[in-house]
Amino acid sequence: MDTWITADRDHCWHPFTRQGEWEKTDPLVLVGGSGVWLTDSKGRKYIDGNASIWTNIHGHGHPVISQAIKDQLDQVAHTSYLGFANPRASELAERLCGFFPDSGLERVFYSDDGSTAVECAVKMAIQYRLQTGEPDRTEFIAFDQCYHGDTMGAASLGGVGAFFERFRKFGFPVQHVRDLDELLAVSPEQIGRTAAVVIEPLVQGVNQIRPWPEGMLRAIRHWCDQHGVHLILDEVMTGFGRTGSMFACQREEVVPDFLCLAKGLTGGYLPLAATLVQAEIYQGFLGGAEKAFYYGHSYTANQLGCAAALANLDLFEQEQTLELLPEKVDLLGRLLNELAERSDLVIEIRQCGLVAGGELRAPDGSAFPVTDRVGETVCLLARDHGLLTRAILDTVVVLPPLSITADEIRHLCAALEAAINDWSHEQTF
Repeated sequence: MDTWITADRDHCWHPFTRQGEWEKTDPLVLVGGSGVWLTDSKGRKYIDGNASIWTNIHGHGHPVISQAIKDQLDQVAHTSYLGFANPRASELAERLCGFFPDSGLERVFYSDDGSTAVECAVKMAIQYRLQTGEPDRTEFIAFDQCYHGDTMGAASLGGVGAFFERFRKFGFPVQHVRDLDELLAVSPEQIGRTAAVVIEPLVQGVNQIRPWPEGMLRAIRHWCDQHGVHLILDEVMTGFGRTGSMFACQREEVVPDFLCLAKGLTGGYLPLAATLVQAEIYQGFLGGAEKAFYYGHSYTANQLGCAAALANLDLFEQEQTLELLPEKVDLLGRLLNELAERSDLVIEIRQCGLVAGGELRAPDGSAFPVTDRVGETVCLLARDHGLLTRAILDTVVVLPPLSITADEIRHLCAALEAAINDWSHEQTF
């Protein structure tokens, strides 16, 4: 165990991490998982309260997904998708498009993760305009405080300055709007330069779990149709049951022009992403070499990943995952709001489906200084009570696997409350 930590300190570089501080700590080394529980190298168990960065759906070590991966491994682990096809990718594409019958959303482009799923959509949106007589429509509209990934194109869309401001001049031109009213007020000149609007439907994740107003997505779809602007939906976080339906856009009966999927696509087992595209857009890429979409990764349509994704979709049916969600969503919301009523520090609970966040503030309602890193500290204290999660600033994220039981939801909420109390008992307000 000590050798793992030493090797980590000496050689590893972690994402979104202050490495100078990390090198002085003893990191938690995770070595196992079963259901919603994770085990560290010292044998301690924790509820996976943020689904391993919002990826896990049916729990860790699920025999159906594990067996599907093993069965595929006995055949072949990976083959090139450049100039070849493979059975699992074909089957998965058909299944994914089957969620949107007769909608035109009937082509799937595979990549590796959420950032690249969005990257594909952005590049496709630009190239489509260039190839269909609208060369001036190469800009985008996104929303303030949005997050769409870290590759250069996807990050261009981002509305969080800390993640991208230093690279802004290298990215695509983007106009950010705060809400529907600002979108409706966009000038005709800007509309004429816009290829697509990009949004996380129903709820913004990295913006401290902030739900959008009901009906907003339908209104955006209508606005896009009015102005000939494509709609890109980033369902990397919201897809696969997180908001209560298989895809968030289905809650408002909206079909996008591009649908970006990753995270829960394989149930949280292997890296895989998919960008679903309208047939009309796909038609714009047919023709000679000059119209081809020159983009792809070595592991595009990886057979192990596609096998895991197919098993993931099977489990939604076999275990009635969506049908069992409403009771879990209601219980989580009730317990978190009861926690907020008991605590002077939880100013607000924000929830959309099984996605929730509790914002921490001082008893007088004022925000804590960013440098105090209160949310981060509370999450560290939660480990002592058997809960792993992360905070976005001072909003503690609660986003467990969908397979979590009622008793495990109660454990999660009790652990969070205990951690908040531990921190507050050490403070003088």
